[in-house]
Amino acid sequence: MSSVQLNHRLQAWVALTRLDRPIGILLLLWPTLWALWIAAEGLPSFKILAIFVAGVVLMRSAGCVINDYADRNFDGLVARTKSRPLAVGVISEAEALKLFVGLSATAFVLVLFTNPLTIYLSVGGVLLAAIYPFMKRYTYLPQVVLGAAFAWSIPMAYAAQAASVDGVTWLLYTATLLWTVAYDTLYAMVDREDDLKVGIKSTAILFGESDRLIIALLQLLTLISLIMVGLQKSLGTAFYLGLLVAAGLFIWQQWLARNREGPACFQAFLNNNWVGAAVFAGILVDYLEIF
Repeated sequence: MSSVQLNHRLQAWVALTRLDRPIGILLLLWPTLWALWIAAEGLPSFKILAIFVAGVVLMRSAGCVINDYADRNFDGLVARTKSRPLAVGVISEAEALKLFVGLSATAFVLVLFTNPLTIYLSVGGVLLAAIYPFMKRYTYLPQVVLGAAFAWSIPMAYAAQAASVDGVTWLLYTATLLWTVAYDTLYAMVDREDDLKVGIKSTAILFGESDRLIIALLQLLTLISLIMVGLQKSLGTAFYLGLLVAAGLFIWQQWLARNREGPACFQAFLNNNWVGAAVFAGILVDYLEIF
């Protein structure tokens, strides 16, 4: 294999795992950090932090691989995805499945360095990651399954740090699930017309003309869930300032998506990185007791 071919293959593997597009890693990482900091009531164990940062990268990559495997016969029909490695045949189906298993197994090895409760919970995380891509064939709510999968890092991280889960854990889980459905609906709005043609289901199609209203309600419920977390954990001014910034960003996203134009909806989706960062900044500063 020549250097040019090797480089082409390497680029294909990077594209398959989306390591060149870190937004998915960040959207999965922020709620994980929320849970770790709140479970520790300050700075979490460096060992647990390192395990979960690495685990987020591995499982997000694994999720992208199994997603492309599930969509391999559809991606070529959608403008945004037609050049994906499996769609053009640069990487084979067998290679993709082996990579998914390898990434998931590596993430599971990391979990073995935590505690029994976290190991037990990790099984649910892998199952959710594996079934999500196939839900687009059977339900108009695949974004809910994705939300359940992304939010599963919450009980795992909480359990790893605190050796237990509680009501706050599930409030954080609920907030993350609602938030994920909101931003992934914005993402699905980009492909809505193509998805209708090829028969892929999504909340963007289900919600129709009510899409922005329902997204706004999901965003509001996300904030309410996080306010309840703050009340239960007696968090202070910095935390609520973080939520205020997040609320402002949600309003900005609504403005961006006002005409439902694909590029603007995608920008609104990307803006959610700053929502996650704002909430985490509020948690971090609050526990540092700067205010």
